[in-house]
Parts: sequence; structure tokens; C-alpha cells
Amino acid sequence: MPVELGYWSLRGLGEPCRLLLRYTETEWTDAAIPLSEGDMWFKEKKHNLGLDFPNLPYMLDGDVKLTQTLAIMRYLGRRFGLSPSEADMAKGDLLEQYLMEVRIGLSMVCYSSADQFEGKKAEFIGKLAGRVEELGKFVGAGPYVLGEKITYVDFLALEFLDNLAAFSPDHFKEGPLVDYVNRMKDLPALKKFYESDDCTHKSYSINSPMAQWPGWPKKE
Repeated sequence: MPVELGYWSLRGLGEPCRLLLRYTETEWTDAAIPLSEGDMWFKEKKHNLGLDFPNLPYMLDGDVKLTQTLAIMRYLGRRFGLSPSEADMAKGDLLEQYLMEVRIGLSMVCYSSADQFEGKKAEFIGKLAGRVEELGKFVGAGPYVLGEKITYVDFLALEFLDNLAAFSPDHFKEGPLVDYVNRMKDLPALKKFYESDDCTHKSYSINSPMAQWPGWPKKE
């Protein structure tokens, strides 16, 4: 029975999980929920999946039923041998939390009220150069965020750095983070995805269309 991953039909907090599943080339179902069917999710489906804490994203893998992005990513990391080594575990924990902090900060800007958006955007971008510098030093020459071994943390990094690059392209013209994202996108399974007609980046916005900055995909 294939893994089922459920999330809204946008990238958001579900896309790192999707990227990891695509990289492993495992059999899985993308149970994307159209925003127009939100009432169905909240009133019906979320309570019928046997989830301890119903939420999106969710993942069903046999008897394993999870919600929360990091819980799903850690589980998939163990399942596919993509967990950090014991020596790198603390660094992996640190980086995943830092990445989530930055991505949640971006979400707070994007989902702010119309009258606050420009001010919050300017404040966020004003701090972004420091964030990019810190992350660039951490990643260094890679090839992956924790060195020689690819881990589930790389798929958080790939998607969330891609979000930041779309939001503020001037911060991602060159440097170690740009090189890193390009290396990740060139991995055979991911390259195949990014170049395919099924690439969600071509059809899904980063955030909900209700956000002040949805992050719409580029038109082909």
C-alpha cells in the first residue's frame, strides 16, 4: 500500500515531504486537497483518518499515521536511511529548527494584513542578508547541509531556500546557498521532477492565494 501524503494543493509546509518522497522514488499518493474543498477537510475528512492530532500535512504509511511536517520528515528519514549520522544529529536538529523558524517568519509576513504587509516585508528583508550569510557559512561547500551524506534536512533546506529566493531574488544571485540549491535540483530524481509536466512548482503557489504574497509559479 503506497504512502499517502495529504496537504493543500499548494507548496507550503507539505512540499519538503513531497520532495523527499520524489527523491526516494517510492510509491506514494499525493492527496492534494483543493482550497475550494476546505470545508470538506475541516468538517469530514480530518476526523476520519485516525490521526491523533488532525492537521495538514498528514501522512499515512500502513499503521503509521502522522501529522506535523517535522514528525513526517523525521519518520521518512528513518524509513529511507536519510537520517543524520549520530555525530551529525545535533547539527541536523539545530538546522531543521532554524529553517522552520525562518520559514514561519516568512509566512507571518505573507499572511499579514494588507495594511501591514509592506512594513513587515521590509523588516523581514532587512534581516535576510544576515540569515543568508549564517546559512551559507553553515552549508559551506556541502555537498549537502550536513556534509557528505544527504539527509531529510536537505529537503527542508531545498524547499525553504527556494521560497526565500522567490520572495527576495536579490539575496540569491550567487554564493554557497545558490550553489547548494542548484546541486540539489540536479539530483537525477529531482531533476526529472522539476523538468516534468507534473512539477507542482509550475502549478502550485508557495502560499495560499489568500496571502498578501502567494508566490505564484512562473508561467511557462
